[in-house]
Amino acid sequence: MRPLAWLFGLIVRLRRWAYARRWLTVERVGVPVLVIGNITVGGSGKTPLALALIDRLGARGLRVGVVSRGYGGQADRYPLVVSTATPATEAGDEPLLLARTGRAVVAVDPVRPRAARYLVERYGVQVILADDGLQHYALARDAEIAVTDTRRGLGNGWLLPAGPLREPASRLNEVDLSLRHGRDGDFYLVPDQVTAVVGDHARPLSDFEAAEVHAVAGIGDPERFFAMLRDAGLRVIAHPMNDHHRFVRADIDFDDGRPVLMTAKDAVKCSAFADRRHWAVDVQPRLSATGERRIDALLDRLCAGIPPQEITPS
Repeated sequence: MRPLAWLFGLIVRLRRWAYARRWLTVERVGVPVLVIGNITVGGSGKTPLALALIDRLGARGLRVGVVSRGYGGQADRYPLVVSTATPATEAGDEPLLLARTGRAVVAVDPVRPRAARYLVERYGVQVILADDGLQHYALARDAEIAVTDTRRGLGNGWLLPAGPLREPASRLNEVDLSLRHGRDGDFYLVPDQVTAVVGDHARPLSDFEAAEVHAVAGIGDPERFFAMLRDAGLRVIAHPMNDHHRFVRADIDFDDGRPVLMTAKDAVKCSAFADRRHWAVDVQPRLSATGERRIDALLDRLCAGIPPQEITPS
């Protein structure tokens, strides 16, 4: 695979070079754009961190818009503004999860500048967060955050397909903020509570302590989810799936009556056929003191001069 990785690296460099020289169009949308992403394939804790960033921007009185490719979804028209009722098959799992929090206006579009422009013009958003947008250079950005998982790191250090890298490791030296996800990093994820996939009642995760449960995860690093449940004292029957797996009833329908726990990202794709056995595990990012200071310093710079608005996202 290494010859293909060298070819992939050449394509990556040529593409960036073309954008840098404006041979490929780079569009500004009139408000600050913050990109969050990673240089590796697979999960890195990016979505919970994106929610934390949205909350910190909202606490400043700013109206936030999120743009995403909507991986795993296919809509009839774009841009698609995601509501709580939008099917995951149209929006993709991560945008739907972000939209259901009600903390930001979320739009998906393969052409990200078009989605960003629409949110600015139609919804008056003051800051755009480009989710998983590090490699999408057509949308001009004012700041970049790259997230790396401390457990998996950069793998073998090779570009695709010989390794997990979308861009060379040196790319981390160019971003405004490089954050590490893990217990010894800038942030890590802690379980909060579990919420019924059908209905809205919640209970503490400790209710399942010492119980044997089915755990289902279709994320970039399923083992991270299973380890979190084991650390909380649960006995886990693990069912790993591919990232962005398109769930069907058989994937979560076990005939032994045990509770079935899943990630919040997976739960949005299972609500149509889940029942009282199925629970979504909510997680919260816990920032280190250093990570918190670095994030706030970046947001101070990004949002300087933007007047706050008393607007609740639609």
